[in-house]
Amino acid sequence: MVDTELYPDQVYDLISVIPDPEIPVITIKDLGILRAVRIEDEEYIVTITPTYTACPAMGMIEDQIKEILSERGIKKVKVELTYSPAWTTDWLSYEAKIKLKQYGIAPPNHSSCSHMFDASEKVICPRCNSKQTELISRFGSTACKALYKCNSCKETFDLFKCH
Repeated sequence: MVDTELYPDQVYDLISVIPDPEIPVITIKDLGILRAVRIEDEEYIVTITPTYTACPAMGMIEDQIKEILSERGIKKVKVELTYSPAWTTDWLSYEAKIKLKQYGIAPPNHSSCSHMFDASEKVICPRCNSKQTELISRFGSTACKALYKCNSCKETFDLFKCH
């Protein structure tokens, strides 16, 4: 018997609202990293997929999952990281892309990294919607972002890299 009467889909809904520690306007569900919840041997197993190997946010997300479930009386919780299939920006919800833009981060145009940092690829400024942007650095404030500059509004911004 598990600690509570919650079904896996109810647990999924409870934890789906956990914000990403690096981009707090999007949730782990928005990101597509919350993969599944199941019960095995009276233990809730939560499966998440990191956006990239060694993502430092995974430890914080695991702690938040356990904290939320503990508050609901669920003590037997295991968080599993799965790397297969690898996370892709295809898993970002449409809502996540809107939230990223509103937060000042350009969402990826697509998931195919073959176009990444191609000079012909136009990244739209999330602040003024200009296509007059240029790459400053392939590395932004976190490993999953690149730094761009808008030549119209003169602001710098991050691009959420495709994966």
